[in-house]
Amino acid sequence: IVNTGTVLQVGDGIVRIYGLDEVMAGELVEFEEGTIGIALNLESNNVGVVLMGDGLMIQEGSSVKATGKIAQIPVSEAYLGRVINALAKPIDGRGAISSSESRLIESPAPGIISRRSVYEPLQTGLIAIDSMIPIGRGQRELIIGDRQTGKTAVATDTILNQQGQNVICVYVAIGQKASSVAQVVNALQERGAMEYTIVVAETADSPATLQYLAPYTGAALAEYFMYRERHTLIIYDDLSKQAQAYRQMSLLLRRPPGREAYPGDVFYLHSRLLERAAKLSSSLGEGSMTALPIVETQSGDVSAYIPTNVISIT
Repeated sequence: IVNTGTVLQVGDGIVRIYGLDEVMAGELVEFEEGTIGIALNLESNNVGVVLMGDGLMIQEGSSVKATGKIAQIPVSEAYLGRVINALAKPIDGRGAISSSESRLIESPAPGIISRRSVYEPLQTGLIAIDSMIPIGRGQRELIIGDRQTGKTAVATDTILNQQGQNVICVYVAIGQKASSVAQVVNALQERGAMEYTIVVAETADSPATLQYLAPYTGAALAEYFMYRERHTLIIYDDLSKQAQAYRQMSLLLRRPPGREAYPGDVFYLHSRLLERAAKLSSSLGEGSMTALPIVETQSGDVSAYIPTNVISIT
């Protein structure tokens, strides 16, 4: 028996569905006209689904079927040097990417036993950082500041400095202008850094669902290399935009708002993401994933909700 339901209401990237009795939290559902959504709210008489597209063709009363799958992306070495979106589809116009394996977008972070303490340095190329407060492979280090203070510049410099260090870099751009993402990609291409870099981009005009998923997609790609005994560096630029996208989704799903209207689980949103950065134990091959999350403050206010959250996680 195929698990199906009926659209009750659609709008603002949110669909209310009657039926879908056997649906899992986080399961992908497919609409009649091909749009995919994620079931996030499982209520007594309906299911709240967030859309991964514009959903303009979805009509009230149309049917929906559960796919039985949780969001996952294909992974392979072929992603190096490419620009992809949150669903791991290429957006650089250079054709499809071949891959045989896939990974869940939300994988559990490595546990205590599977880690070892950080001991190798990751050179950022910025003398002030490398000499005073060096970053280790498998560490998390927050880059925080107002807009136009050079946060992305620090991150891109770090990527450029990994040349010849055998480190795979993943740059996740969340809710930025397409022009600034293109600028970063061009800077990396000119200096030959795209050979070991993957760019995951969801620009400001992307649906909130995809902006919310992009960091997890980047983490899944970095994890794939980490478990293959490689060193990876992932940059989330920036997590304030992801939190805003998540807030939008949550409020439209009518979840109760908390401080600054963010939902109650916005801490968990970032903690489960950053906890995936790790230095693996020798039995797992000593791979590592170093995370550099970026958070934008409003007029230097480090004690706002999202900055304090991410400070306490990193």
